[in-house]
Amino acid sequence: MVRETQVSLTDLIYPLFLVDGSNQKISINSMPGIYRWSLDLLCNEIEECISLGLRSFVLFPAIDDKLKDTHATYSWSDDNFYLKAIREIKTRFPDIVLMSDVAMDPYSSDGHDGLVRDGQIVNDETLPILAQMAVKQAEAGIDIVGPSDMMDGRVGVIREALDEAGFTNVSIMSYTAKYASAYYGPFREALDSAPKSGDKKTYQMDPANKMEALRELVLDTEEGADFIMVKPALCYLDVIALFKANTELPVSAYNVSGEYAMLKAAGEKGWIDYNKAMPEMLLSIKRAGADIILTYFAKEYALMQKTR
Repeated sequence: MVRETQVSLTDLIYPLFLVDGSNQKISINSMPGIYRWSLDLLCNEIEECISLGLRSFVLFPAIDDKLKDTHATYSWSDDNFYLKAIREIKTRFPDIVLMSDVAMDPYSSDGHDGLVRDGQIVNDETLPILAQMAVKQAEAGIDIVGPSDMMDGRVGVIREALDEAGFTNVSIMSYTAKYASAYYGPFREALDSAPKSGDKKTYQMDPANKMEALRELVLDTEEGADFIMVKPALCYLDVIALFKANTELPVSAYNVSGEYAMLKAAGEKGWIDYNKAMPEMLLSIKRAGADIILTYFAKEYALMQKTR
């Protein structure tokens, strides 16, 4: 009756990994229980999640290397299986919320979120690529675009491009404070999207910085973001709380792959009680101020709620 914080299924967005082909369910070594799915089996997974009460999903594509190039041109190709999957999923499940990923790294032969020239990320030349990608995803039927690239100015450019194309109702969930974190490793394994050279520290945030996150919050709000995000979640609960205290926009947090893998590994070793620790982890993120949590625990948490 007097409990201050509740985690409900409507707070959760479940990340899903997509591969081309059919009858594919490929395990990810560093993320037990999480798979790369072909569209046919992915639709079955979504249907099962809906039956458990989950209604929101974010979709990430694993792209074959032969389709990658320096300008990520496959990201807006009419033959892109990711765009075809969005259409199919929204046709079969029109009432779910489906969020996309907007960044070059899944499609880039360089493995970076931005365009690489002479070993440097060129911010401004990346923006039209991201905008074109976002419009194509909106045309396919996406509800929320998720620019995860951390290029300066991309929220405004994407908002303008979406509006000009007639997609004024497509929302933007901006990765506002995305830190250059050590907790992304399993995700990069899942998508084979690690940088081919260098790192992402020139455009992702320094983990030591908090006031910089507030500056990013102001900029993303002014440019038209509908949601703002902190990524990762656990090591940045203070940033989540800071955002909650300084914006009227919904605050989301990404409970990332390394956080998932860490808890899974400790649970499998018997070092912690996984069934107690996992809900506690989600509760801490919600208590810090997150209105929305992107988490690989979403389906397990839904199953747990159903069996109570």
